[in-house]
Amino acid sequence: MIIKKIYKLGFLIAFCAFWSMIIKASDQIPAPPQKYPIALIGGTIHPVNSPVIEKGMILFDKGKITDIGLNIRIPSDAVKIDITGKHVYPGLIEAKSQLGLTEINSVSATRDFAETGNVNPNVRVEVAINPESERFPVTRANGIALVVSLPSGGLISGKAALLMLDGWTWEDMIMKAPVGMVLNWPRMRIRTPFGLTQRIEEQRKQIKEQLDELSNVFREARAYKAAREASGKKGVPFHKIDVRWEAMLPVLRGELPLWVNANSLLEIKSAVEWADREQVKMVLMGGADAYRAADLLKRKNIPVIVTPILRLPYRRDADYDEPFKLPARLYEAGVKFCIAGGSGSGNERNLPYHVAMASAYGLPKDEALKAVTLYAAEILGVDDQVGSLEVGKDATLIVTTGDPLEIITQVEKLYIKGRNIDLNNKHKTLYLKYQEKYQQIGEREE
Repeated sequence: MIIKKIYKLGFLIAFCAFWSMIIKASDQIPAPPQKYPIALIGGTIHPVNSPVIEKGMILFDKGKITDIGLNIRIPSDAVKIDITGKHVYPGLIEAKSQLGLTEINSVSATRDFAETGNVNPNVRVEVAINPESERFPVTRANGIALVVSLPSGGLISGKAALLMLDGWTWEDMIMKAPVGMVLNWPRMRIRTPFGLTQRIEEQRKQIKEQLDELSNVFREARAYKAAREASGKKGVPFHKIDVRWEAMLPVLRGELPLWVNANSLLEIKSAVEWADREQVKMVLMGGADAYRAADLLKRKNIPVIVTPILRLPYRRDADYDEPFKLPARLYEAGVKFCIAGGSGSGNERNLPYHVAMASAYGLPKDEALKAVTLYAAEILGVDDQVGSLEVGKDATLIVTTGDPLEIITQVEKLYIKGRNIDLNNKHKTLYLKYQEKYQQIGEREE
């Protein structure tokens, strides 16, 4: 009996030690609220929605931009920071990620982005966010100030949230929640490659079942909406609250858009037709074939979150540069869009390079920058707060050594609502550590 207890105790200690090694809180301390005015002087300011200001000044106080221009009045109590030779841009926005919901992909206990079941409109990702994630510091060190974290899995995954990449708790980090309800449109392409385990008839049956389920979900949600609205009226009994259908009410009222994951032309057309019939707002995510449906998307005023850019072509017979040209094609067609990395958890820091590739393949440079700042903010419904540098907007901005879309550029400062964010992270710590290691090895060899 004693040996058994010792064995259990030893196992418990080993288990705790293991998790303490792999699930470690980030070392960075969240920044306090801005306490005094800050003036950045002498840098090149890129407001995004207006001309560039050479050797300009930008002043912000209490988290808001209070003045911007060439010669502005700076309060006597302001902290003046000389940024001559540097550049100021709005903080970048990643519109599709699972930051804060997953830490180590191979460890299931650190993955909290999907629930069981096929229909989960009541899921709110913000309550599952881990503010201690090591991935937050790594991401913001490359100029990304805001991210959308969204659920996945099933037919209706739940509601996405827009996060600021700094804060003690998930409540501190929320900028807007929810920003959209995630719907994974059924894959409608019949696959016939060698070795396919499902026959064509089975695939068609599965597609029909998923579409029927989606129709039933909205039919039940609308019935619930009607019952809730009538509840309490004369002669109508009280209707019990159902958290799943209650979560659908903002979608049915047109207050919350559906973020529809769809890529092929058939899926996009089917989703747009369905959204039109159901009279719900739609945002297209992914959209590999979006340029093929550009006229339809423009006519229906459906924005596209293009993600990712750095990928293989969607079709086997497509040109190698098809994904790189997609944003330029949407821009030329007049379709509203933004660009997201969305290429896998842990790679959110690479967002600027997705945009850079789109710029290299036809998207005008100014439009490329807007695709991860102003346009993203417009699609998310927060362009009155972020996305450009204007008086009255949040002081969420970065100071860089050059164009943030270029790999050689370094982000030297990040402010989120005027708070000076610590840009150190695990990657930088390891870089300095092993730089010292090889310097010591070199000295010994000498």
